Amino acid sequence: MAAERFWTQTPADAAAALGCDLAGLSSAEAASRLKKFGRNADARPKEAGTLAAVGRRLLEPMSLILIAAAVVSAFTGDGPSAVIILVILVLSVTLDTVQEGQAKRAAEALRKTVAQKAEVRRDGAFASIDAELVVPGDVFRVSAGDVIPADGLVLESSAFTANEAALTGEPYGVIKRPGEVKAESASEASNALFRGAVAQTGEATALAIGTAANTLFGKAAQSLNAPAGTSPFERDLNQLGLLVARATAVLTLGVFAANVVFGRPPIQSLMFSVALAVGLTPELLPMITTVTLSRGAVRMSRKKVIVKRLAAIHDLGAMTVLCTDKTGTLTSAEIVLTSSLGPNGEALDRPSRLGATCASLGGDKGSLDDALVKAQPEAARGWTRLGRLPFDYQRRMGAVLAEGPEGLTLIVKGAPEAVLEACATIAGKVLDEAGRKAALERVQGLAAQGLRSVAVASRPWSGQPRDPTAEDENGLAFEGLCTFADPPKASAPAAVARLAALGVRLVVLSGDDPVVVGRLAKIVGMPGQEVIAGAELNSLGVDALGVRVRDADAFARLDPDQKVRIIHALQKSGEIVGYVGDGVNDAPGLKAADVGISVDGATGVARAAADMILLDTDLAVVADGVEEGRRTFVNILKYARMGSSSNFGNMLSMAAASLFLPFLPMLATQILLNNLLYDVSEVGIPFDSVGPDDMAKPQRWRIRDIARFAAIMGPLSSAFDMITFAVLLLGFHTSPEVFRTAWFVESIATQTLVVFVIRTRKRPWQDKANPVLTASTLGALAVALLIPYSPLGAWFGFHIPPASLTAALAVIVLVYLVSAEFFKPLAMNGAASTQQSPAPGKTTTVRAPAAG
Repeated sequence: MAAERFWTQTPADAAAALGCDLAGLSSAEAASRLKKFGRNADARPKEAGTLAAVGRRLLEPMSLILIAAAVVSAFTGDGPSAVIILVILVLSVTLDTVQEGQAKRAAEALRKTVAQKAEVRRDGAFASIDAELVVPGDVFRVSAGDVIPADGLVLESSAFTANEAALTGEPYGVIKRPGEVKAESASEASNALFRGAVAQTGEATALAIGTAANTLFGKAAQSLNAPAGTSPFERDLNQLGLLVARATAVLTLGVFAANVVFGRPPIQSLMFSVALAVGLTPELLPMITTVTLSRGAVRMSRKKVIVKRLAAIHDLGAMTVLCTDKTGTLTSAEIVLTSSLGPNGEALDRPSRLGATCASLGGDKGSLDDALVKAQPEAARGWTRLGRLPFDYQRRMGAVLAEGPEGLTLIVKGAPEAVLEACATIAGKVLDEAGRKAALERVQGLAAQGLRSVAVASRPWSGQPRDPTAEDENGLAFEGLCTFADPPKASAPAAVARLAALGVRLVVLSGDDPVVVGRLAKIVGMPGQEVIAGAELNSLGVDALGVRVRDADAFARLDPDQKVRIIHALQKSGEIVGYVGDGVNDAPGLKAADVGISVDGATGVARAAADMILLDTDLAVVADGVEEGRRTFVNILKYARMGSSSNFGNMLSMAAASLFLPFLPMLATQILLNNLLYDVSEVGIPFDSVGPDDMAKPQRWRIRDIARFAAIMGPLSSAFDMITFAVLLLGFHTSPEVFRTAWFVESIATQTLVVFVIRTRKRPWQDKANPVLTASTLGALAVALLIPYSPLGAWFGFHIPPASLTAALAVIVLVYLVSAEFFKPLAMNGAASTQQSPAPGKTTTVRAPAAG
């Protein structure tokens, strides 16, 4: 078990605690430790099997309602209805399970291993072994390009730097060397190596302290095994199912009891009540939801997004805050030369040319050297190296002796403090302490802008060419500074602005320096100016943190646990939180967020923790996904509104009519036929178009707003049913058979055609439905009208009504549609909740009507 802050120990103390020495292990001791500590690998996240996934979906409230309706239908002898309900349920569950299974397989294909091989000292000699066999107490060796296999203390190093971007978010190489460190943060542990980081330059030998789950990498990976919470979409859908269950139980039991009290036969009353229950149940809601989400997943795959969890599409559309790491998402994760400054800070090409010549001829490798050579690829042309002093991480300088256009010249580059100390002149004048101080203040000013600086100096060489020594690095002329940055992506400002226009507030959670994070936030157009460092976060309680997250748009020097704290604080304040990350340090945040978004090039741990994987690392793709999520939500909401209002209205009418009519207003088989044809008419909803107003703000449904819609539009439908009853009984004195037929026609016509009214906030002719929805609606209506007026009608107990009655029904339907258009604004007021960030740096929850 590795100690917390193990880097504060000396290697001797750490070895003593591990019961080993610094010479490495024997094969026998390594085998014993492997049994004790286990393999150096992370436990794979527990994935539910197919049966478990199916079982989970069958236990959802909406599925249980459908199963109960099917069982009661079968028990009362209505086998066809039971079969229809179960077929719908099976198709829905199958589609959902297959889609998520395909997404998981696609994500698995993207997995990358952390480290394949490791060099360890066993039995007195270094040998290559599987990285999973490294144990605490091993002495391992890494060189440029190797993935570090374990957390450890540096014993020896030679010009060694490690790229820890996947762990800390810091894009620059970190110098690692032996020595005493008392830092609290792993990001400041210059004497420690961390599993999963990549050796960038040089070579190092280290004592393995922690392996597997007992590493910084492994602790982040462990978060994947925590039970997944219920997503906002799943919570809302479950609440809707419970609402339907309560309404169904109250209405059907009440109708059954009333019919029995009025002397109706119990069996007939029970079958009628069961038919009401089935009629109240939105059988197609699970399928409509799954098909709509699946279509969203297909559309997102065309935009280079793999959706691992279908419900995440909706949650992305409901998202109000997007938290993102900096490196690789807002920035290019590639260090570039930003400026070349002369001795007095003026723009001058010479420092970068000499610096690139030194890097190229000296064979220096590192992100800053690579950026110099890339910016000045022709700098070394005409120069010949005659001597070399490799970069020394103690002196923080390196030099080459080269023959070129300026004669035999010693070119030096390195840390500004070290180079300036070795300089004697600046711009042809003597460099005194005041001059050095002014130059270092310039370096500090550049650092405040988030820029790294490398100083360049030179002097003519006298004497025979040879490899220079440290003593030769004196009497130099200060040439100037080269500055570097991990620049924002060219697309970042537009993507940030687009997310803001969609009502999504962006918050940066980074392990990088606060100055760098603040500068980046300003460049990409984020409104907040305050950057909170991780050290300050530790002093904040839960309530205080909840206040601070409303005002700050950027956090820096964070460890993984602090990112999770911020996400939980945002969620506690009512936000739907998304998180974009690609490193090991991002895995806990990805797991904690309502929507975790990773990228193709991310670590395997980050991809496993995510709900979605971007094959193109661009926030613009996230914005596309937000719009797709809202489009999906609006179409699902259309069916939910239709099912809750039309079904409730018609069932309310039938329940009321059954109490005062001397006969059943509609036979059970006719109710089920009505319900089936209505559901068929709605299968085109997933294909329907959605207007720009529907995607303008984050939105998610609220159950009380669905109930509000049903409470207005349901009774409106029922009122026209009562008008129909009056016309049939008082105007035409119809028989029970004609009454049932006429009401069936009026009921199915009003239910299906009203979708063209309530599918949009605009006038129906201003926002036309998708052809697929038009075809499914009119097709189902045509079948519904054909059956009563054809020989098939007799099978269902229909009698053809007279032409005058048919005309009267057409007028009733037309007036109903006009009335529905009139009451629509009142019913849709609050049909979904939207949240928006109205002011820079502030987050306020705003309730506004949903479009659609």
